Amino acid sequence: MHKTLIALLLPAACAAANAWAQENSAAVEALEEYLEFVEYGGGTISPEQIPAADWQNFLVIDVRDAEQFRKAHIPDAVNIEWRQVLARRSELPADRPILLYCNTGTLSAQAALALRVAGFDDLRILQGGLQGWRAKGGFDAYERASQPPQP
Repeated sequence: MHKTLIALLLPAACAAANAWAQENSAAVEALEEYLEFVEYGGGTISPEQIPAADWQNFLVIDVRDAEQFRKAHIPDAVNIEWRQVLARRSELPADRPILLYCNTGTLSAQAALALRVAGFDDLRILQGGLQGWRAKGGFDAYERASQPPQP
């Protein structure tokens, strides 16, 4: 029964997606231009690349939901859920780099793609998200990575 239903609905879903893409060719073209332009790595930055004093230069945005943000977040981060970044883009600065993060980097990558297509160029995705930031030492990740290995 389920297989038959899927077999019937799948072609309709594909046709609807194709029709949407044709109707929204401007969005598709913007994505094509972005993908041709973006550098390998897509603007990711690891915690070890940010000296502790440089964190204040970024607007740090936690793109997870409010409940996850309430439980734990990078100090001084603001919470804008990933689904809302475009709707709230007028709140974002044009003169300050933006650093996006989530738990592991997946949702922040989606938010960054949307913002880049909308014209935001000075933004980075925190590689590894909050989990990676914590595992690498938080604000001390750069200093820890700069230390010579212990014998």
